[in-house]
Amino acid sequence: MKVVAIQPDVGIGDVERNLAHLEDLIRQAAREHEPDAIFLPESMTSKNVYDRRMRAVARPLDGSPLILLQRMAREFDCVMGGGYIAIRGEDTRGTYAVVEPDGTAQFHDKDQPSFWENNYYSGGEDDGVMETSLGPIGIANGFEWGRTRTARRMLGRVRLLAGGMHFPSFPSWRLTKPWFWDRDHEALLQYSRETPPRMARLLGVPAVHPSHVGAFTMETMMVPGLPWPSICVGETAICDADGVVLERLSYEDGEGWICADIDTTADPRPRDPMPPGFWNSLLPISVHAVWHVGNVHGRVKYEAMKSLRRHPWQRG
Repeated sequence: MKVVAIQPDVGIGDVERNLAHLEDLIRQAAREHEPDAIFLPESMTSKNVYDRRMRAVARPLDGSPLILLQRMAREFDCVMGGGYIAIRGEDTRGTYAVVEPDGTAQFHDKDQPSFWENNYYSGGEDDGVMETSLGPIGIANGFEWGRTRTARRMLGRVRLLAGGMHFPSFPSWRLTKPWFWDRDHEALLQYSRETPPRMARLLGVPAVHPSHVGAFTMETMMVPGLPWPSICVGETAICDADGVVLERLSYEDGEGWICADIDTTADPRPRDPMPPGFWNSLLPISVHAVWHVGNVHGRVKYEAMKSLRRHPWQRG
């Protein structure tokens, strides 16, 4: 089948304007390639950062993000995939929708928010495996691409891995530049390049990995008034089942899309053994530090605001 992965540069919090921009990218990619499927990243409606504007990003499950995906799927007669923060009962989730040309939708909720994402939504419980017109596919959001439990729950059950990534880097502060930017930023770039092929080899199936790109400035957790200037690193990729990168977009390539033909007819045949730990590869110690602090800070704040009914999505 022919698949497209879109690498967008969207603003923080401006959902409707971002959706209009995404529609333009989808139309251009669909007209150029006439694909069987188009995939956008997780959190396609906004960069997924620590910022007060993120409080207003959540939308109903069947709201404007899903409506866009359904309209594009019908118009271009292809499967559409994209992620957004969705209101799910008494909570919000990092949801990814896969929509058929007839408008039928299936959903995966990210199993565990990462870092500051915990401020804006909670974890889901489904396995991310979907039966679609393209065959059985697995959906992974964000750091689900980097966890062995994601691969374990899909092993032998899917013929394509899709979904998407929002991969922000370290702040480019002058004081910490020798450590965060010159050293650990480069390690993150390498990690993000290697993640799609690694997951393809672990599952033995092709992988479609759309990712966000572009510079941004967000707030800093627990340090009010301190800006966090950084970038989303890009690294959108389409890989075959051997982990060979068929097409790729880096940060330097900027916004755009890639297209490749992939084979989903073969039975899944893992090429690499499953790593024994929580992560499927090594990450800098600084990432682990921000991970743990951000997880605790975000969960406490999310639950406290939920108890006080202070989340904007609770007022609807």
